[in-house]
Amino acid sequence: MLQPAKDYDDLYRNFRWRIPPHYNIGVDVCDRWADAEPGRLAIVNVHADGRAEHVSFGVLKEQSNRLANALRAHGVGRGDRVAILLPQMPEAVIAHVAIYKLAAVALPLALLFGPDAIAYRLENSGAKAVITNALGLSKLAEMGEKPESLKLVLSIDGAATEAENFHALLARASSEFAPEPTTPDTPGMMIYTSGTTGNPKGALHGHRVLPGHLPGVEMPHEFFPQPGDRFWTPADWAWAGGLLDVLLPSLHHGVAVVARPIAKFDPDEAYALMARHGVRNAFIPPTALRMLRAAESPRGRHALNLRTIGSGGESLGAETFEWGRETFGLVINEFYGQTECNLVLASCAMLGVSRPGAIGKPVPGHEVAVVDASGQPVAPGTLGQIAVKRPDPVMFIEYWGRPDATRDKYVGDWMLTGDQGLADEEGYIHFVGRDDDVITSSGYRIGPGEIEDCLLRHPAVSLAAVIGKPDPVRGEIVKAFVTVKPGHAAGDALVAELQDFVKTRLAAHEYPREIAFIEQMPMTTTGKIIRRLLREKA
Repeated sequence: MLQPAKDYDDLYRNFRWRIPPHYNIGVDVCDRWADAEPGRLAIVNVHADGRAEHVSFGVLKEQSNRLANALRAHGVGRGDRVAILLPQMPEAVIAHVAIYKLAAVALPLALLFGPDAIAYRLENSGAKAVITNALGLSKLAEMGEKPESLKLVLSIDGAATEAENFHALLARASSEFAPEPTTPDTPGMMIYTSGTTGNPKGALHGHRVLPGHLPGVEMPHEFFPQPGDRFWTPADWAWAGGLLDVLLPSLHHGVAVVARPIAKFDPDEAYALMARHGVRNAFIPPTALRMLRAAESPRGRHALNLRTIGSGGESLGAETFEWGRETFGLVINEFYGQTECNLVLASCAMLGVSRPGAIGKPVPGHEVAVVDASGQPVAPGTLGQIAVKRPDPVMFIEYWGRPDATRDKYVGDWMLTGDQGLADEEGYIHFVGRDDDVITSSGYRIGPGEIEDCLLRHPAVSLAAVIGKPDPVRGEIVKAFVTVKPGHAAGDALVAELQDFVKTRLAAHEYPREIAFIEQMPMTTTGKIIRRLLREKA
């Protein structure tokens, strides 16, 4: 936990990591609080009808113990991957805690994904079990043949074909469970990155990933926690932003989290939710903030009592920064990271670390620099790649089954983010752009490879290339360039057909909002598509 300091330099200089030799995320975020204060509020579960259900740490411990016993009885054990295909809800928290206490590996998956995207991740990870709901079951059914590794499917909405009843299984299981011993380096979770070339990669993290995140949460949220704090984010807990920037750090500190599944972000509903449930701290991606800005002002309509707003995932922009200060009476603190090594740069207005257009400065405990191709830090004002030095507790262990990709992520001891940036004379780091092809849209990092593969499955598509096109609201939108096979007509009807094809097979946030048909794809002599020319065309 960050200690009060007179300024940023003092805070950074005096910080030391204190991670115990034996550590388990599930025990830390649940059992530790349940044993001391079983009635302490952990989750405010807001249903679609507005009804709020309060879930205590004591209930989380009992239910997670039952689930851990049930999973063990079905052969799930140390190191086995268990997929969590659920929205923001108590059952998702119970699943995470149980998996960590079992020393298995949590595999969070978003319900936004279509059957192809889910199937790839289950197959690639060798997942042994899936915990999901009726919507998730429908997508699993569309996958066709299940991965050979998958032995158990649990449904929170009751038993179904090839799925057992989650709640009935827990009711039969014992509420007593002794957590498996784990160290900070014991694998605990795996989150899939966006595929920049080819398919997405599973970033495997040890249990140390949670304590590694804490300074990066505490700094932009002005020395979180403070008395009365309560956290909410519209970001899905299946993403690193929702899970590791909000849910788990809040529970570590014994701070209640507001849970509300969101199919589509509604600005007025977001204002009402924050006011009605006393939200004091929020992580709101820049696109959602822009949507809030475009909506009717909350003044006089919603009694907001926010203490901090953090934002990251894409550039906030000076206009949204100033609007936040005028609307909420506070400074929106930006932060930066990626799935492999998250929350390593941040702002903190309380310490005077705040500059529109800059991400911030290195979070205490992390060594971050802008480096050249050989891994040498460059002079201030010089363009280079943002990099993080190892060892670092927030850094991933490896890409699952991809030793070459893991090795290529480093130059010496510097982990390369793939993002271009520059540092100014005062140590602020500015994000400039990507040196790969990842698209950042509405806070999601989207890899073109998976979308291109999906488009190529359509019978009308000969070649496909996907790029990010600048957009004032979303930061970027997904744009596809397509060459059509003979016998198929390019036109509006095919555009709609291809958009729906991607939306239903992959995810709603990944479909190309624009599609252009071209006669010939620009390619190198070695057969690689020259996306730079397509970006210029877009």
